Amino acid sequence: MPMAVSFEFLLLLASVLLFVSIFVGKTGYRFGIPALLLFLLVGIFVGSDGLGIEFRSPHQAQYIGIIALNIILFSGGMDTRFSEIKPVILPGVILSIAGVLLTALITGVFIYWLTNNVIQTVTFSLIESLLLASIMSSTDSASVFSILRSKGLTIKQNLRPLLELESGSNDPMAYMLVILCIQLLQSTTIQPGKIIFSFFQQLIIGVLVGVILGRLAVYLINHIHLDYEGLYSALLVAVMLFLFGFSSVLGGNGYLAVYIGGLLIGNQRFVYKRSMMKFFDGLTWLFQIIMFLTLGLLVNPHELLPIAGVGILIGLFMILISRPLAVFSLLLPFKKITFKGKLFVSWVGLRGAVPIIFATYPWISGVEQAETMFNIVFFITILSLLLQGTSVPMMARWLGLAVQNDKKRNPELKEFDIDLSDEINSAIAEIVITEEMLKNGNRLSDLSLPDKVLVTMIKRSGEYLVPRGNTSLEVGDVVLLIADNDQALMETYRQLGM
Repeated sequence: MPMAVSFEFLLLLASVLLFVSIFVGKTGYRFGIPALLLFLLVGIFVGSDGLGIEFRSPHQAQYIGIIALNIILFSGGMDTRFSEIKPVILPGVILSIAGVLLTALITGVFIYWLTNNVIQTVTFSLIESLLLASIMSSTDSASVFSILRSKGLTIKQNLRPLLELESGSNDPMAYMLVILCIQLLQSTTIQPGKIIFSFFQQLIIGVLVGVILGRLAVYLINHIHLDYEGLYSALLVAVMLFLFGFSSVLGGNGYLAVYIGGLLIGNQRFVYKRSMMKFFDGLTWLFQIIMFLTLGLLVNPHELLPIAGVGILIGLFMILISRPLAVFSLLLPFKKITFKGKLFVSWVGLRGAVPIIFATYPWISGVEQAETMFNIVFFITILSLLLQGTSVPMMARWLGLAVQNDKKRNPELKEFDIDLSDEINSAIAEIVITEEMLKNGNRLSDLSLPDKVLVTMIKRSGEYLVPRGNTSLEVGDVVLLIADNDQALMETYRQLGM
């Protein structure tokens, strides 16, 4: 008979798991291990095969995953600048739609051949093979955003915005393929016209809801005049949930509406924008931890051993063959993306929480062999994060695509953690003083600065100084600049040789 535990004990246990996940993630970062993988492993460790915490509810895991995925997509959309994705919109959209479809088809055919001719432990029909492939066909937005943004690398050829756009917008296509395959397994009749109509309905409604409500949300935030700043973050959470729910009720794709809505909102000016962006950044990390812990608890490691062989073969096939085939064939017309660029895009086809969440849909729907599919997807996710997730920076450097950020020339150091209100048109930046900048003298007045730029503060050896014209500068000083506008700031960079 299971032992009854109090709600207070559950809260204590949850806090301990959060502590462990955060500290394990910090330790793993030093060794280049993706934090999300470690969160997943913590969940496995404390699960039924580890410390004995029982959790076998795919329904609850799916609900948590849906909420977490909404927050991740919305926050990722808000953090993405239009100026960054504009040059890569076409290849990004092609990869997020046709790339998912092509990857699913190639992988599905391979799974069918493998399980009917080579592997004897499990056998899938063609539709079951396509269902399993569809579950794994999209790249994981949480993994891609986390890894690309945490490694301090600038990737040439606009590849980072391309990969983030793809991972943020390809979940709807994978979701539709998963639902379609489940329907085909549970129905004896196939209606191609209805399938095509459903696809375009979800796509069009999702886009329209995201665009229209995203613009209305910005107007609402700027004109509602709430009494407390914290309420604006709560309002934005309500907007995010409304985007998903309203689009889904109308028959559209909620995930697509949330990502596009976040993209439009994040690229507009609105009150308390900075505090809301920080709020969503923290909320995203919290729900990523909760989501990966939950999914880790859901799996029993002893159930992974029987499918390890088929999992390794399918995982390696996706990493080395089906993903590269889809990427190279679809990006062939885009000559600005070189062979090495396409190779990097192929490699960053990370699997993560999204495929595991999608794997709960056939489980809940009662599809035969659904639990086996779930275990295979889970195994391949771990393989992808271990093999691809840990090697993204190394692969970028090996292909000659990485530009390591130089803090001495990076105008976004945030040593002062100061930002201006969106209502102020002035620009703010930080620079590190180099020997080259002091070639005309080491006083502040000797710096080559335009008239519309002011040095407001200097940080030296942990201390903050209010500067004057005769203040002596030293190599390594961090200088806070305020300019009338962006053009004056760019002119400053040019005159300082940055």
